Order: sequence, then C-alpha cells, then structure tokens
Amino acid sequence: MKVALIGGTGYVGSYIIDELIENNFTPRILVRKESHSKVIQPDKCEMINGDVEDEDALRETLSGCDAVIYLIALIREFPAKKITNERFQFRGSERVAKIAAEVGVKRYLLMSALGANPNPSSSNYMNAKHLSEQCIKNTDLNWTIIRPSSLFGDPRGQGRPEFCMMLDKLMLNLLPFPSFLPFPAPAFFQGVNPLEAGKYSLSMIHAKDVASIFIKCLNDDDTINSTLEIGGLKEISWTEIVTSIAKVTGQKVIMVPAPFGVVATIAGLLDRFSWFPAGREQLEDLVKGNVCDSSEIFKKYQIDPIPFNTKNLSYLNTKGQ
Repeated sequence: MKVALIGGTGYVGSYIIDELIENNFTPRILVRKESHSKVIQPDKCEMINGDVEDEDALRETLSGCDAVIYLIALIREFPAKKITNERFQFRGSERVAKIAAEVGVKRYLLMSALGANPNPSSSNYMNAKHLSEQCIKNTDLNWTIIRPSSLFGDPRGQGRPEFCMMLDKLMLNLLPFPSFLPFPAPAFFQGVNPLEAGKYSLSMIHAKDVASIFIKCLNDDDTINSTLEIGGLKEISWTEIVTSIAKVTGQKVIMVPAPFGVVATIAGLLDRFSWFPAGREQLEDLVKGNVCDSSEIFKKYQIDPIPFNTKNLSYLNTKGQ
C-alpha cells in the first residue's frame, strides 16, 4: 500500500514515515527542493519535488496512491510574508482533496487540532483547521479527521518546531539570566484572581503515539467519516509543563502570576516580529486549555501511550537541535 504524505518532512510527518515503513507501507512524500535532507529514511521513501501550491506536483504525488495524509500546519503566522494558516492549512488541504478526487485516491486522513471550531473569536489557526475539516466533509472521499492536543517528543533535528523545546528556547532562555537565581516563568491568569495562575491544562501526547493512531486508522474502516480527538492519558497543567522542562534542563524557575490581559496586549503589538517568543493568538489558545479523554482509542488500538514526564523529555538536553 502506497501512502502520499503532504507535510511529511515536518515534526509529526517524520514519525508517520517511521510508522508507515514499520507497517510495510511505502511513503510517497511531496518535498520542496531545499527540504530533502529532512526526509526520514529516504532510501525507503518515494520523493516528489514540489510544494502544496504546485498542482502538477500534487497530481504526481497522489497518482497511484491508496491514501493521502495531510499534515501541514503553521505554528505561527506572518501575514506580511503571506505565511498564513488559510493559505497552507485550509487552502492546501482543499487543493489536495480536489486532486485526490481527480486521480482516484479515496482515503484522506487530515491532521486537525483539538479545539478546531468556527467561532470568529477563535484563533486563525483553529479557524483554518475547522475550515479544512468542513472542506473534506463535503467531499465523497473516505475521510478521517484526527484532532491531537499539544504534542511533545524529540523533533530529531532539522529545525523542526516542538512545543517543549520552543518553551525552553523562547521563554526560559530568551534573555540572559543569572544561573544562580530562579528564572521568573510566567503563570498566566485571566480575570483578577492570581491564585488561578497556571492552572489551565493540556493533554500532552507524544508524536509517536499520534503517528501510531494515524497508521491504525488507515486500516480501520470504522474510522471512515469520523473525527478522533486524541491526547495523553493525563491532563498536564501549565505549571507542571514549565517546571518539568526546567528540571530536565537543569534550570531553576519560579512561577510568577502574570495577568493575561497585559501579556496578550504586548504580544499583539509585537507578534509580527519573529524574534518575539509567541503571538497573541497562540497565547489565547494556550490559556483556554486543551484536554480530552482518549483512553478508549488507546485501548482499541492496544497502544500504551508514552507519558509526559522528565524521563521522556530527555531530548531537551540534546545539543544542536
């Protein structure tokens, strides 16, 4: 069975390639010329040069495949550079769905996000994910939508963005700080009660477990025309996430209540600059929390999920990522 991957050089894509090969699938990957070095196990993959806006390359990638998996998403937008979720998430997935139908690829797996919704007050990220979902639901394809919560796991180099490494680099180590003092890490709170600071939670799930579920779904007709919400078995608070990262990297931190309204205002002014650690919409999604119960999915597919703990964050100490 041959599976087309759109976004196969990215973080989750690298794990999906491993799972496909391990389960005797042949990955065919759409790859930009400058990204060939990012392909995991290239000798066992078929690679087509092009990008998600190149319809000829998409036709070549999808033709003869039994299924397609769409993984492209943006951690952060830069509209001035035309880097937007509408362009690469929504329109890209729409274009792939159209071409899949044209060349006879019936099976379409879409990586969405836990929290995708049409609310105008939601982030562009969540809105674009929702539009992608609605797009494939309105096709005759045999679709499955997978909505993961926040991910963790070794990005394995090549500059792939990963949540915990980004927090370590862009928050805990953004500015020089005396090592003998605890770093004042922000624990955001909404409203006026600082005692609620840092209590929002995420169902942190390892990228390998997400990849495993994708491959299980390929062979499971019961998932056709259905949406799966997946996250780790434990809800992890923001405070636990930050202190776990600090423990692994040998840093001292103290969680300091930070009024979200003030921080969000600053982020709104500065998020157009790539050096600023987070955009306003990213922070707004964060403080909403992002949790679900995936125990039945893990049970069905006999997956023992990798827990979020300091042992499984050891990759944060790897240099040169």
